[in-house]
Amino acid sequence: MQRLPTIGSKLPAVGTTIFTVMSRLAAEHDAINLSQGFPGFDCSPRLQEQVVKYLRGGYNQYAPMPGVPALREVLGRKTADLYGVAYDPDTGITITSGATEALFAAITAVVRPGDEVILFEPAYDSYAPAVELNGGVPVYVTLTPPEYAVDWAQVAGRITDKTRLMVVNTPHNPTGRVWTQDDLDRLAALVRDRDIMLVADEVYEHITFDGRPHISLMTHPTLRERTFVCGSFGKTFHITGWKVGYCLAPPELTVEFRKVHQFLTFSTITPVQHALADYLREPEHYLSLPAFYERKRNLFLESIGASRFRFAPTQGTFFQNVSYADITDGSDYELAIRLTKEIGVASIPVSVFYHGQNDYRILRFCFAKDDDILKRAGERLSKL
Repeated sequence: MQRLPTIGSKLPAVGTTIFTVMSRLAAEHDAINLSQGFPGFDCSPRLQEQVVKYLRGGYNQYAPMPGVPALREVLGRKTADLYGVAYDPDTGITITSGATEALFAAITAVVRPGDEVILFEPAYDSYAPAVELNGGVPVYVTLTPPEYAVDWAQVAGRITDKTRLMVVNTPHNPTGRVWTQDDLDRLAALVRDRDIMLVADEVYEHITFDGRPHISLMTHPTLRERTFVCGSFGKTFHITGWKVGYCLAPPELTVEFRKVHQFLTFSTITPVQHALADYLREPEHYLSLPAFYERKRNLFLESIGASRFRFAPTQGTFFQNVSYADITDGSDYELAIRLTKEIGVASIPVSVFYHGQNDYRILRFCFAKDDDILKRAGERLSKL
């Protein structure tokens, strides 16, 4: 018989993602799915009409590798208006097939075998695999509940001569924490005289609450020149399935970023880019998001107000973390499975976002859902 070749895994510790596990379990048990982070409502009909217009108008071939010029131009104007920072559409803005691709391309452009990359955990699950696939070594700084504030002494202690990159996520998934100006200043003081690059995951930039501003890394002069800022239209316009993101970076970083991007996806869906360019010209389409999601956050918190969960209102994103320490001593994974099967509400166990063992007893719920769904989920959770 023929001997078949074997393949050694480049990611031996990686299995099926928790999002797939919980969403599948929710479907099997007809549970309310507050686990995976996607809106439970559709995008604007007007945006859909714009896509159809360009589909039927013949805009169906490859887009330019950096992205459709009209979209890069309007994104540049939006960035200048909001943050006072000018990125040249030709040399500083690249449209990508989702923010995950942008993050991977940025990490790949920077990280070499043996380089150390500082990650703030709980960390979004694509960061460490991207680092490891490029031969890098993840180095973790732990954010502890309920504040999830950065311990800057711990960050300083993790920096070595091998530190090449830090990945910053604000507003932060899964904790919802929004970085402050002091955080940016402290970060700048640490990297100013070191050969350390930065990747900023800012996909929830327009979803902050209680008057709290999103302070982008691009707004800090010391950080701007060493940062790839990665964003997402999917989170902003309720179109996560369209997978359209972008990267803003100085020209010399953009050159290296595009060298990777062109061999990952080369270009991103053409008619959607044209439609987004039109839609993005009206600021109200994204400036209205804080109030929209803050109301949903408040509705969800009100619905679980009589429960035994403990929580502090999330500062940003469309996720709310809750402590179940008053309910059970069991693991968050076991509880998430049990809640899905027994009361019909699916969540995410936050322990999966840490690289090692922890006993914080936290679950994450997504409140980007219709109001009646949030109310029904709250009623079920309050019976625990």
